[in-house]
Amino acid sequence: MDPSDSAPDSWEQADIDAPEAQLNSSLARLNVNAKPFVPNVHAAEFVPSFLMKSGSATADGQEEDTTDNSAQEEKSQSSEGSNAVVGMEISEPVVENGETEMSPEESWDHKDEPSEAEPGGGFSGDGGSSEEVAQEMMEEEEEIPKPKTIAVPPDAPKKEHVNVVFIGHVDAGKSTIGGQIMYLTGMVDKRTLEKYEREAKEKNRETWYLSWALDTNQEERDKGKTVEVGRAYFETEKKHFTILDAPGHKSFVPNMIGGASQADLAVLVISARKGEFETGFEKGGQTREHAMLAKTAGVKHLIVLINKMDDPTVNWSNDRYEECKEKLVPFLKKVGFNPKKDIHFMPCSGLTGANLKDPVDSSCPWYIGLPFIPYLDNLPNFNRSYDGPVRLPIVDKYKDMGTVVLGKLESGSICKGQQLVMMPNKHTVEVLGLLSDEVETELVAPGENLKLRLKGIEEEEILPGFILCDPNNLCHSGRTFDAQ
Repeated sequence: MDPSDSAPDSWEQADIDAPEAQLNSSLARLNVNAKPFVPNVHAAEFVPSFLMKSGSATADGQEEDTTDNSAQEEKSQSSEGSNAVVGMEISEPVVENGETEMSPEESWDHKDEPSEAEPGGGFSGDGGSSEEVAQEMMEEEEEIPKPKTIAVPPDAPKKEHVNVVFIGHVDAGKSTIGGQIMYLTGMVDKRTLEKYEREAKEKNRETWYLSWALDTNQEERDKGKTVEVGRAYFETEKKHFTILDAPGHKSFVPNMIGGASQADLAVLVISARKGEFETGFEKGGQTREHAMLAKTAGVKHLIVLINKMDDPTVNWSNDRYEECKEKLVPFLKKVGFNPKKDIHFMPCSGLTGANLKDPVDSSCPWYIGLPFIPYLDNLPNFNRSYDGPVRLPIVDKYKDMGTVVLGKLESGSICKGQQLVMMPNKHTVEVLGLLSDEVETELVAPGENLKLRLKGIEEEEILPGFILCDPNNLCHSGRTFDAQ
C-alpha cells in the first residue's frame, strides 16, 4: 500500500510527501489508518511525519504487517538522504520551526482549535529562545514596585510628641548641639558628618560641621548663622522629639517667636566661654530677650544648657558653672519661671557630645545628674486634651495638589475625611490627607506636628494665625483684647 494514498488532499501536498528524508527509519513506523489531517492556516508551517515511538502504536495483526512492509520501503528510501536524523529517539513529531507538537491523534482530535505554538520547543538547535523567555519572566518577577508611604493604623501605639525649641544668644552653640543629638540618636550617620566636616574645612569652618545637620541653607552655612527655624526629629525609648532650632541673631527674632510658639519645652543654650556669656546676658544680648519671649509664647518648662564647658578658658570649672547659674536664676525668676519646678541646669559640650547622651567622664566629677537626652526621656507626660475640641493654629500654608497647611494640634483629634471650620473666616473644610512628621496617617493626637491637605478653601484665603476648629465648638474671635 502506497503511503501517499492515506494522505489528505490539500495545498500542503508537496510538503506531506517530503518527510521521508527526515525520519528515523530504525525507530519509526507509518500508521496508514490514521485519521485525516486538516491543516490550520493560522499555525506555523507544519510537516506531518506520522512518526510513532517503537511499540507505541496500537493496531491489529494485519495492520502491523502492512506497517512493517512500509517501514522496509522507507528504510531503502531514507538511506539515499544524507540529512536523515540518525540515532535520535523521537517521541514526538518534529516541526520545522522548532516546535513540539502533540501526537497526531491528539492534534487531530483538537483540529478545530487554533494552534498555540511555544517558541523554543522540539529538537531544533534554536534552544536559546526558551531561555530568553524564562529570563524575561524572571526579570518581570524581580521588578518590585517602589514602596509608598505607609499609613499608620489608627490603633497603632504612638509615643508622646514633644516639641523642643533651642533658644539663646548667637553663636552659643544651639545648632551644634542639635546636630550632635541627631548623630547620637542615629538620625544622621557618620559618613554624612564626615562629609560635612570635609566641606567645613574647605571653608575654614572646622567647628561648624555639626550645625550643618540643621542649617541646610547654603546662606546659613556660609555665614554660620541660623536664619530660619530648623526642624529635625529624634526618638528616645518613650518619646518622639521635634527639634526647633531658632535663630539667635536679633535680626531674626520674628522667626524665633514662630518656633517658640510651637514648643512644649525650651532649651536655653548658654556659652560658658569667657566673654561670650557676658555678651549674651547684657541688655543688647539675646539671652534675656529669648527667655522672655519663650515664657510669653507659653513655654512652661526651661532647661538651661551651659555649653562649651570643654573650652580652655573654662575646662569644666565648677566655679564658672555656678557663676553663670547665679546670674541667670534671678532674671528667669523675674520673667515668670519657677526656679524649683520649671528650670533645670546642666553642663555640656556640644562639640564633643559630653553629657548629652552618656554621663560626663572624670573631667567633671562635680555633676551627678542625668545627661540631657535621658533627662528628656524621663520627663513626665504633658497634659494633653485628647477629648477637647479641635484646635490647630496655622503656622504656614502652600499649594501642592491643593491647599496644604502646617501646624501643631493643641487639643482634640483629627482623622481623614473630617469636617472642620477655619476661623475667623468660618470656611468649612474637609481633611483630604494627614501627614505627621512627614509620615502619612489616618488619625492624629494632640502635640503632633501636622501637614493637612484641605478641600473647600484656597491657599490665598488662609493666613498664619488662623485656627482650625471643631464645627460644634468654635474658638472665640474678637477685635480687641487686654494684655498683661
